[in-house]
Amino acid sequence: MVILRNRRYLSSHIEDVDCLNGHEFEHFLVPLFEKQGYRTEVTKSAGDFGADLILSRKGQRSIVQAKCYGDGKKIGVRAVQEVVGALAIYKASKGMVVTNRYFTKQAEHLAMANNVALIDRDELVSLMYKYGERPIRAKVILNEES
Repeated sequence: MVILRNRRYLSSHIEDVDCLNGHEFEHFLVPLFEKQGYRTEVTKSAGDFGADLILSRKGQRSIVQAKCYGDGKKIGVRAVQEVVGALAIYKASKGMVVTNRYFTKQAEHLAMANNVALIDRDELVSLMYKYGERPIRAKVILNEES
């Protein structure tokens, strides 16, 4: 069941992601990070202290705050603050916020000041294409002779 869900997620398009709820988005991110060599753990939904995923690779621990919205809402400073607060609790050296939308300038400024990585819609699409499992669609080229 999990393998099928992960395969479906890896073959998704950004428009499919826009329809996910927060919990589904967290699980959508799991195979993307695993393809990058991370061991992933989804935290419990309540009382997660601002970390939705815990990533481990080469002895380093990172936390991810996942924000998925169906509308054009921008992600503000609160998401970055949650990551900064969760770093010590999870004994993580890195933190990031991943979203299917974009960040406010204030969130970008706070993230830069606290060394928190921000993955916005454009970067998420890049990751999806790099690590996804999309079938190759053949282009049909018609050669017309005059």
